[in-house]
Amino acid sequence: MSEPTQDREEISSFCALCVSRCGAIATVEDGRLTSLSADPSHPTGQALCIKGKVAPELVYHPDRQEYPMKRTQPKGAADPGWQRISWDEALCTISDNLKRLSDQHGPETVAFNTASPSTSAMSDSVEWVRRLRRAFGSPNQSISMELCGWGRYLANLYSFGSALPAGVMPDLENAGCILFWGYNPTVSRIAHATATSAAKKRGAQLIVVDPRNAGLARQADAWLQVRPGTDGALALGLSNVMIREGWFDHAFLRSWSNAPMLVRDDTKRMLRASDLSVGKSSDSYMVWSEATKEPVPCEHGADTGSYALSGSFEVTTLDGPVTCRPVFEIWSQICARYTPDTVEEITGVAASDITRTAKMMWQSRPVAYMAWSGLEQQSNATQSARSIGLLYALTGNYDTKGGNVEFPAVPTNNIQGDEFLSAAQREKTLGRVKRPLGPAKYDFVASADAYDAILDEKPYKVRAMINFGSNLLLAHADGARGYEALKALEFNVHIDLFMNPSAELADIVLPTTSPFESEGLKIGFEVSEDACSLVQLRQQLVEARGEARSDIQIVFDLACQLGLEDLFWDGDVDAAYRHQLLPSGLTPEALRATPEGIRVPLQTTYQKYQAVKDGVPRGFNTPSGKVEFYSETLMDHGYPPLPDYEEPQVGHSAQPKLAARYPLILTCTKDSLYCESQHRGLPSLRRRAPEPQVDMHPEAAEARNISAGDWVRIITPKGHARARARLDKSLDPKVICGQHGWWQACPELDAPGYDVLGENTANFNQMIGQDAVDPVSGSVPLRAYVCEIEAL
Repeated sequence: MSEPTQDREEISSFCALCVSRCGAIATVEDGRLTSLSADPSHPTGQALCIKGKVAPELVYHPDRQEYPMKRTQPKGAADPGWQRISWDEALCTISDNLKRLSDQHGPETVAFNTASPSTSAMSDSVEWVRRLRRAFGSPNQSISMELCGWGRYLANLYSFGSALPAGVMPDLENAGCILFWGYNPTVSRIAHATATSAAKKRGAQLIVVDPRNAGLARQADAWLQVRPGTDGALALGLSNVMIREGWFDHAFLRSWSNAPMLVRDDTKRMLRASDLSVGKSSDSYMVWSEATKEPVPCEHGADTGSYALSGSFEVTTLDGPVTCRPVFEIWSQICARYTPDTVEEITGVAASDITRTAKMMWQSRPVAYMAWSGLEQQSNATQSARSIGLLYALTGNYDTKGGNVEFPAVPTNNIQGDEFLSAAQREKTLGRVKRPLGPAKYDFVASADAYDAILDEKPYKVRAMINFGSNLLLAHADGARGYEALKALEFNVHIDLFMNPSAELADIVLPTTSPFESEGLKIGFEVSEDACSLVQLRQQLVEARGEARSDIQIVFDLACQLGLEDLFWDGDVDAAYRHQLLPSGLTPEALRATPEGIRVPLQTTYQKYQAVKDGVPRGFNTPSGKVEFYSETLMDHGYPPLPDYEEPQVGHSAQPKLAARYPLILTCTKDSLYCESQHRGLPSLRRRAPEPQVDMHPEAAEARNISAGDWVRIITPKGHARARARLDKSLDPKVICGQHGWWQACPELDAPGYDVLGENTANFNQMIGQDAVDPVSGSVPLRAYVCEIEAL
């Protein structure tokens, strides 16, 4: 008797579990996903991490949520009394509650929340969630921007008018020098890790700023072991050396930055033509001409070579004589305070390494720069990000081949629903009054502001939340307050693959598919021109578990239930894709017929800020049209116009009284095996990292009678958590490094779960307070706190 023929397919796909979106080949046998492997023909497919390789375990895990469930017992009860319900009942219940709350209290009292698309499959649907939220009328959506995105997307809008460095991406294929700051792509974006290794082989220099000697730091030509939270001082120190040695692009600064523009010593504002006694009415910014020895308007196409970058000048204004100085003079004086020796004392980075690194950046140009959440999760995140951005400006490599490049994008229709939300409604965004230039300005809400609105009714009461996959109690700081907030909501919906601690506090839990059970449209893969040109509609590889639906299908179903079907193509996702793709010339049908994706021809041009239209250069999207070292926008809101170093707010220098009780500096890292708080229930991953760990130097361990493998308690001014000690002699003896995200059990290995709160918690983030945060963005110091550690 012959063996039955096995139905086996190999399907072009990509892994959507993190921001890397690695190209992959899926093997499906008899309708079952059996493997996922790298696809070297894909622009992000040179390698696939272990998270992607164990995709079948995620799809077929026995603890997956398969059916809509509703709570039948009060929140906080030991048994929520989950009861299976139909999708019709779930959608009707959700719609009825949202409509009721909107009618009675306003749509702003309903907050939306999503997992970060950098660390989950939410990239498939986050824009559609935003459309739903705006169509409903709520300005409130948390997407972890204050923790995962501010420094690399939004902070440098005040300097460059663009999302540097993660929007204006590093051109690693052509870089002469690669600068990774708080960024370990072997963990965060494997496509960048493989591209960096290739760049190293062809001779590119690599600089890594990281407290840990991990990942690509081990291959770096310069590893700068910065003390957590002192990145801004290091950036200013590197800038000081480059300015002192003349290692900066004079022409770029004179022509395309506000470095030569004059600032009045009396008002601290930029000098304008209308200030002068000659009676000019123009608001042109003024510079000092070394050729004519007088202030002249800063004009495109002028002889910028005569613009002074240094000096002090007396200018006759309508108010009388006023001393004015170029922005660069003021900036240089700030940087001059950060000598290599001073910076060594602050950061722990050797003075000789600072000088050597500055020289490397200048002599190995073009420089491609990338930062990540290691830089962002600090109480001085904005100043640090701007300091590094202005350091980068010195190279003149913005939008140059091998620098950070505005790669072209496949043309599409914007589907995020910007037009649905009025200006008045946008003003109600939580956090907008407290931090007017922070994430709320760009439609993003910090979790702390959401908690305040729920519990304290500030500035108004948030009564409901629709949560797409964000495990708030593990992913954000102050889990105790988060618990009380979620418990206090009048109505709470959680959409996820697994029941998790945050979902346990919901009224309704909806099951979602993994990205391997649903389609996902990816328009451009970001990392290069070739990658940007690729449009791929990831196929549904296998049937969904139970009654699980994709996030995007849930969005469309809910929209129709709310009466918003006219704005959602009557619930037809294909029609929506067709509209989105229309300018590209592609269709969903064509993409399904070509699962490996279709390339839309793109051509990268460089230094686009120089492009002239109607006689006017494009410039930069800032008030001055230049790279702004000096930001009057920040100054107008009470922030320093030029960045300077600020010590971590919860730190030994800022609060010396903490040093005796909490003598160690606490930071954390993302475990390479897990997607934040996800997937610790998968045996193949948990076997490799079975328990929460904290890294510490052997000297610090010996002083506390701690041995490798001991259970220890980490104690901060806010709380505590437990972990296994792991010794790492490459760490600074004063620094310890923990891991966040531990809660899930793995019964197959008898590996336990951990409490989110309480005496036996392993929840790192609940040890961090949200009371000392970055004043501009609200960024929380998950990577720069203080602690003590003791054996259990």
